[in-house]
Amino acid sequence: MQIIEKETAFQLNKPSAVAIGKFDGIHRGHQSLLRHILEQKEKGLQAVVFTFDPSPAVLFSGTSLPELTTKQEKRKLFEELGIDVLIEFPLTFESAAMEPEAFIEKVLAGQMKAAYIAAGTDLSFGKEGKGDTALLEKYAGQYGYQTDIIEKVCLDGMEISSSYVRKVIKAGDMEKAELLIGEAYSVTGIVAHGKKLGRRLGMPTVNLLPEKEKLLPPYGVYFSEVVLGEHTYKGITNIGCKPTVNDEKQAGVETYLYDFAQDIYGKEITVRLFSFHRPERKFGSVEELKTQMAADIAKGRYYTHSG
Repeated sequence: MQIIEKETAFQLNKPSAVAIGKFDGIHRGHQSLLRHILEQKEKGLQAVVFTFDPSPAVLFSGTSLPELTTKQEKRKLFEELGIDVLIEFPLTFESAAMEPEAFIEKVLAGQMKAAYIAAGTDLSFGKEGKGDTALLEKYAGQYGYQTDIIEKVCLDGMEISSSYVRKVIKAGDMEKAELLIGEAYSVTGIVAHGKKLGRRLGMPTVNLLPEKEKLLPPYGVYFSEVVLGEHTYKGITNIGCKPTVNDEKQAGVETYLYDFAQDIYGKEITVRLFSFHRPERKFGSVEELKTQMAADIAKGRYYTHSG
């Protein structure tokens, strides 16, 4: 997959099927949008995702929101789906002030050679967000592209949106999050050295520090699994700051893997979170913590993921 970042003057070399959006979380609504452009590959078009970096909300508020998917996670997902080109268009106050008509003419039709454009009903682009689906359709004939406006995907009468997914994850409802996303909510990162307390207690764990912008569910213990390369391992994961043994405030993701004894420091893993087991709490002693960890591990061994 080709990634175009930090550049506004790019030029694609062949006609494109373009999906426009923020794509935070790549939930089932986003997946519906992406399927439409992937189908166009059969007609000889390249599948292109166009997104702004940073998002308009971040640029104009000056603050960043926790992300459902980090930039690296997003890139990996797009590549796995079969996207050919990902454009992370630099959003500045200058580029955000481009007139919507100029954006269609210069960027979509000119630089991207758009022959097909898929967008959600809530699309907005250009100066003051005045560009919308009506404007996109208005200029379709003039610039020779086809448009598909994709209706929202709903679950139980509720529109699936990034804000809805975010709310569900903040509540720790991982089963609902999986229904909205289409797969378990996950955290990807590099296995790092921890304090090796689990190893000393006879329950070794793998640790990763998520990117600071990653949205984490409530601190606590979760039934989980870990993806390492082509293999998947059952696990139980603690998310939090280890209050019994640690005064540091940085949250970590620590997972005990069942029937696993490999050294995987420095390797990338993805932790999929299936179900909330119990909240994080501070124990009176390391021995109390050890007893609780043993009980958690025993409970997790019999957990069956039904997703």
